[in-house]
Amino acid sequence: MPSSAADTSQASPRREFPDGVAVVIGGSGGIGSVICTSLAAAGTDVVLTYRNNEAAALAVVDAVIAMGRKAQCHRLSSEHPAEVEEFFEQVVAGHPRIHTVVNAAGTTIPMTYIGDLDAATWRDVMNADANGFFNIVHASLPQLRKHGGSYVQIGTVGMHRWPARDILSVAPKAAIDALITGIAREEGRHGVRANTVALGLINAGMALRFKGKEYDENYFKAAVRNTALKRLGTAAEVADAVVFFASERASYLTGQTLVLDGGFSL
Repeated sequence: MPSSAADTSQASPRREFPDGVAVVIGGSGGIGSVICTSLAAAGTDVVLTYRNNEAAALAVVDAVIAMGRKAQCHRLSSEHPAEVEEFFEQVVAGHPRIHTVVNAAGTTIPMTYIGDLDAATWRDVMNADANGFFNIVHASLPQLRKHGGSYVQIGTVGMHRWPARDILSVAPKAAIDALITGIAREEGRHGVRANTVALGLINAGMALRFKGKEYDENYFKAAVRNTALKRLGTAAEVADAVVFFASERASYLTGQTLVLDGGFSL
């Protein structure tokens, strides 16, 4: 019997990503590394950056290559515009296009009340994170405009429910969220999308670095009690959301925030 147009049983699987590369800023971290391998599993090559931990970055490269995709890592301090420009020039020189830029980087910060925060620390964190993301956009946007593409920012649930002493995480991400919204509105005509995954407490990355220091066991127990799902999130769950936003499955989504917090903000 002849197949009809509605018969999809023999259809080829839909490609998640076009040819090219996904760039993951901060791809060596506990969450960023899982984002990298999840993007590779979805069918794209990956270029990741790291600030200090080269060994962790190289381990991610090895993991992606073992999955049958290409990968590279570069050291990057995004607060330096010339360094960011040079990085993206190198990426473009080695790949047909950049289709995705994920910002999973974040400064390790002290937990402090606003009234106890000194001006130098505020300035340094805002420069590294907020100004750093602007530098990333400034260097990468001309490339995404050529063929379309996607920005995905790892944000914070602190924009929806205030976490005491977390100003140095929330404030720069608020500035980045404004940039994401502006990119979504202004660059959609070029096929460029921009979205945010706003995280609650995730059992990976910075939360683990803070465990036993800035966050004691009671802090984690309280965080679990305050979620609707009564557990912490995982890096894999974050990565799933990032891959969705970056992929063709989200081709009509832009300027959106997915709050991935287990119901903490309800």
